[in-house]
Amino acid sequence: MQTETLDIDTSRRRFVDLTSAVRDFCAERGPDAGGLCNVFVPHATAGIAVIETGSGSDHDLIDAIERLLPRDDRYRHAHGSPGHGADHVMPGLVSPSVTIPVAGGEPLLGTWQSVVLIDLNRDNHRRSVRLSFVSG
Repeated sequence: MQTETLDIDTSRRRFVDLTSAVRDFCAERGPDAGGLCNVFVPHATAGIAVIETGSGSDHDLIDAIERLLPRDDRYRHAHGSPGHGADHVMPGLVSPSVTIPVAGGEPLLGTWQSVVLIDLNRDNHRRSVRLSFVSG
């Protein structure tokens, strides 16, 4: 398995497009590389999604998560900023990882699909994202 870690600052954005980094990582495996690329965020309050970006879907996803997980005092996990418990529930809705098939050194994403990091946590703005490639 080949792996690389991205360090990302989410202090100014809650939605980070990782597609270019994933494409570059897969291309570095070589033009004949085939297998699986896993994108994983090892944090209890962030997730990885495959979604269309730039058409408003990115903002719609954030809005939907915030409607489903209001930032208030209903959560048992109650440390940190108000509503921080919602941050710990979010990875149950937006998985901490996705796995993408790769052929010819290219991730086989659909025309409008992008790989994104979702981070609504206001208490931690430093994120690591691990890219891993398994040949197949």
